[in-house]
Amino acid sequence: MTRALVLFAHPCPESFSAALHRAVVEALRGRGWEVDDCDLNAEGFSPVLTAEERRGYHDVAANTRPVLPYVERLRAAEALVLVFPVWNFGFPAILKGFFDRVFLPGVSFRLEAGRVRPNLTQIRRLAAVTTYGGTRLRAMLAGDPPRRIVTRAVWHVTRPERLRYLALYDMNRATDARREAFLGRVRAEMAAL
Repeated sequence: MTRALVLFAHPCPESFSAALHRAVVEALRGRGWEVDDCDLNAEGFSPVLTAEERRGYHDVAANTRPVLPYVERLRAAEALVLVFPVWNFGFPAILKGFFDRVFLPGVSFRLEAGRVRPNLTQIRRLAAVTTYGGTRLRAMLAGDPPRRIVTRAVWHVTRPERLRYLALYDMNRATDARREAFLGRVRAEMAAL
């Protein structure tokens, strides 16, 4: 049985992101996967990297101590699915803080002769499900940082067999029909992940 860690980053349970989150979890469970459903806001995850954590950043015992339950959940995952909206051309602060505080040396990567080596290679499937307020062109003109981080940086430390980046652009003008079609696409992609 595949174990998936679903990281959800949106504070409002009535949001479209929450509907996407529910669709992801239901589709993965429908496949018979074990789902560790991590709603960062509901769990009260603190995104702030403290001065003490930064000072201990390169000491694996010290850097993992403050976030050990999340490190253990990440290490146990064989699939990682991120569900988040894009705000101001980036991740919600809580998800960026998760990367800062949990994707640590000795956890997501290791340094060998000054080079970053992947350390989460047990994660064989990686997916992101997201929405953008603006158009794809607008995101591209801004460099589309969330897509680049998922498809380059997170990909690099996991080296998955399968990667999916599912984005609904121009959410500010999306009709009910477009949102429903995207929900259907997300369900289908999760069923095939």
